[in-house]
Amino acid sequence: MKVNIDDNKEDKARNSDKKTDEQADGKVDDKDALLADYKEHLQRLQAEFDNYRKKADRDKEEICRFASYELSYKMLAILDSFELALENKSRDDNFIKGIEMIYGQIYSLLEKEGLRKIDALNKKFDANYHEVLLSEVRNDVDEDTVIEELQKGYMLNNKVLRYAKVKISKKPKENN
Repeated sequence: MKVNIDDNKEDKARNSDKKTDEQADGKVDDKDALLADYKEHLQRLQAEFDNYRKKADRDKEEICRFASYELSYKMLAILDSFELALENKSRDDNFIKGIEMIYGQIYSLLEKEGLRKIDALNKKFDANYHEVLLSEVRNDVDEDTVIEELQKGYMLNNKVLRYAKVKISKKPKENN
């Protein structure tokens, strides 16, 4: 009988060792799965932070590009006054040269900041760039063509700063 008891003890010890090994393997598997979850979560957080940083950089660049927007808009009234003065020139050539030089300096400064004129005259009306103030019936040009620029329009860094105020052509109405 002694042999049977010893055999039972050995079987129980072997079964116990197997259970311990299985439990240890299960714990290792659980730890590996948990580690993989943490790693995946960390990678997602890193990607989200990287995307946030890139968006913040883009927003900062956008703010810098349009920081001079208000100043440029206010300067347009001065440009308009100079253009009007130059159109109504007196005979004093030195005065005119001085005005032209000041106008050129101001316009050059604004161009360096990203300002550019909207080309409107003889172009097809485009509501993205033009504001219609007047229309005139004309047969010699296509309908909705800008026939007169009443006030120049400007863009700052590819964004409309002021729409060009224009007069467009209309076709005569046909009588039935």
